[in-house]
Amino acid sequence: MNRTVFILNGPNLNMLGRREPHIYGHTTLVEIQEACHALAAELDLQCEFRQTNHEGVMVDWIQEAFEQNAAVIINPAGLSFHSIPVLDALKLIKAPLIELHLSNIHARDELHRHSIMSSVASAVICGLGADGYPLAVRAVAKLLKRDARS
Repeated sequence: MNRTVFILNGPNLNMLGRREPHIYGHTTLVEIQEACHALAAELDLQCEFRQTNHEGVMVDWIQEAFEQNAAVIINPAGLSFHSIPVLDALKLIKAPLIELHLSNIHARDELHRHSIMSSVASAVICGLGADGYPLAVRAVAKLLKRDARS
């Protein structure tokens, strides 16, 4: 069984802690990455943690995860609401796929309320800030164990 998880982060998430902290919090992406790597190691998961501001790069990474039969945790950020190429790539993923948002997108303005990615996700976590990442890593570990028993 493959125990790899790709944690993919979309546009502007490299600015966490500095960009709209009243919405996204003060935790930086580097701090989130360090916590995810530590937790993944505890749970016997290999962790690929990445961030891009470019849609095509995100598609390439999702395809790489598919080729490795890896689980995916994705915070698509602004790509959530319009990126058909990212959505189509996510449809390839057969392993657990968790969509993650720092803010509660359902309580946001109309432009940020409906993620088209949710339709293909195994689960969606939103509104918990940086605390959503370790929950997603734990959920992936449980889903992988469940799938291994099936």
